[in-house]
Amino acid sequence: MWEATIDGRPLKLHLAGINNQNFIMQDEETGSWWQQVSGEAIFGPLKGRQLKGVFHDELTFATWRREHPSGGRVLKPDDTTAWRKFSENWEAKTAQMPVVHVARENDSLSPRTLVVGLKVNNEAKAYPLDALRQQSPLVDTFGGVPLVIVMSEDGQSVRAFETTLDGRELEFYAKAGETNSRLMDAQTGSEWDFTGTAVGGQLAGWQLKKIAVLKDYWFDWRTYNPSTALYSAR
Repeated sequence: MWEATIDGRPLKLHLAGINNQNFIMQDEETGSWWQQVSGEAIFGPLKGRQLKGVFHDELTFATWRREHPSGGRVLKPDDTTAWRKFSENWEAKTAQMPVVHVARENDSLSPRTLVVGLKVNNEAKAYPLDALRQQSPLVDTFGGVPLVIVMSEDGQSVRAFETTLDGRELEFYAKAGETNSRLMDAQTGSEWDFTGTAVGGQLAGWQLKKIAVLKDYWFDWRTYNPSTALYSAR
């Protein structure tokens, strides 16, 4: 998700095409083309410019509703639009299409393996979604930042958090007898929910800093992050 402005000037963006199953957007103001996954202008007068990212979550609707019991705004496309027709079952259809990717020796993942991609301090790392389902919470350090990745009980929604709080690094583990999205920290025994908020114990009310995550196919993540690291279970 990106801010649709450059140098304070709003841009009107629309779908211009698809590059190896990744959207290309075109702005009406300059005709420049923008890559969906990177937010970078790849063609036109603004080539090389970068849109500013907007932090967002990618959650199942059930998880979103549980966290917002009083409701909220849901955007729904008009049934008569061309976009509605184009996007219907898009994920299922594209999953069957061939992809262009550079084969690497000893690559342990197939191109369409779903991964969760993180970027920290200009470093990138991918975590296979299946590994997270088996090992949530997943504790790691990369880019010099200790972090924890947590999967909701729906098996789809994923969030990541820095585990340093007020200068102290916390160690997290799943709360016994609970879903893997309920955490405890070893230092204070506080309980944490899927939003990264301490809901009980010494640190009740404190909030962990979120790290942006992107669910993507391995071939796509690696194409736009060619030096990415890949998590492997120890």
